[in-house]
Amino acid sequence: MTDTLPRSLPSRVVLERPMSSAETPTWSGAVWVGAIDLADVPGHDVGAVTLLEADGHRSARLLVRDGVAPLGFVDVPMTGDVVDGATLRAAVSALPAVPQPPIPVRLPSTSVVLCTRDRADQLRGALDSLLALDHPDFEVVIVDNAPSDESTRELVEAIAATDPRVRYVREPVPGLSSARNAGVRAAQHEIVAFTDDDVVVDRSWLRAVASGFSRGDDVVCVSGLVASGELRTPTQRWFDERVTWSRNLVPRVHRLSAPPADRPLFPFAVGDYGTGANFAMRREAVLELGGFDEALGVGTVTGGGEDIDMFSRVVLSGAALVVEPAALVWHRHRADLAALRLQARGYGTGLGAWLTKIALRPHTLGMALQRGPRAVRHLVAGNPTTAATSEAPGPDAPRPDADALHDDPAFLREVGRVRWIELASVARGVVRYARSRRTVRARERTAVR
Repeated sequence: MTDTLPRSLPSRVVLERPMSSAETPTWSGAVWVGAIDLADVPGHDVGAVTLLEADGHRSARLLVRDGVAPLGFVDVPMTGDVVDGATLRAAVSALPAVPQPPIPVRLPSTSVVLCTRDRADQLRGALDSLLALDHPDFEVVIVDNAPSDESTRELVEAIAATDPRVRYVREPVPGLSSARNAGVRAAQHEIVAFTDDDVVVDRSWLRAVASGFSRGDDVVCVSGLVASGELRTPTQRWFDERVTWSRNLVPRVHRLSAPPADRPLFPFAVGDYGTGANFAMRREAVLELGGFDEALGVGTVTGGGEDIDMFSRVVLSGAALVVEPAALVWHRHRADLAALRLQARGYGTGLGAWLTKIALRPHTLGMALQRGPRAVRHLVAGNPTTAATSEAPGPDAPRPDADALHDDPAFLREVGRVRWIELASVARGVVRYARSRRTVRARERTAVR
């Protein structure tokens, strides 16, 4: 790796944060987050990196990329707003070399579907990043899901008045699956890419998504890297260290015909597949699979699970799902414990609802029973706020220590309870899936009349 690093570069590189915050961190463990290209890493004898908006941060986490290909994350100390070039170079030299993603023969036309509800203030940042994409042929469909006011419509229509790539769709039925299905129906292009209102997408996001689809003729779904865009609070840091999708740096093709030897829970190791904030599908495949299950998702009583349900259905259908880490978005995690507890309840309930759906189908039930004992052990011992059916991290996986979490035993006790909140919510999901399915069926019967 060392030999690939540049030796003659400008003496100073200036980096911006992918996500800005109106609040300066007050936590002493706050980490400045950003990315640097391999070509900009300072040389042997000169250079430093200046970080903008660095007040309140004592260290930095940088995603090192070779072009669009992510090599890995490095954590380095800061002096004021500066990272020493030699320190950064040493950290980067330890990263493994990675191949570039394949160059697609063509860039397919793409509809970006972003579903939102009553968060116009957050939506603006996500929308600005989408409109800066370097893809030549895309549209942005904003689905306003059962809104309580007109702020989202007013924002989107004001932007759409000057940018024809943006369209507004209103979906009155609450639930993320209902909103995503509305977005798919409205989409005009062959690929539909999904993201959320609490992200900032990388400028090359859709080009990297196209690289994922070029990895095989049978690829119908591509997910990407969802990196932590902000580590301003101990809650954000704690969450970041435990989710798998913020560190999925290895490209992977998932096929039912080629079960991975290192994933004994496959095809139910859904934590390996990605997350709903960053994935894309062929529009035709979404329709053939019957769309998203409207009994699942945020905004319904099940609270989530619609993304892992779709990922598993893709793989179980015999199609391929690709994890393409070069397809990067930055995500703003929940900043406080109250929000984290609410999220954990949704994750747990959604997981329980999805597991109930798996159990109600004889084919998937049989497959799940074969993997049952290991899944139960992982569920009990697994990390909070992650899908319990993902694989456990290895012994060298990063974990926040007492220093990283401000050596606060009270905080550590509180976040320790989050795990049990999620586990208890899994059981609640069993009952709530049945209740949600009855609601969907009643709505469908009414629509037919």
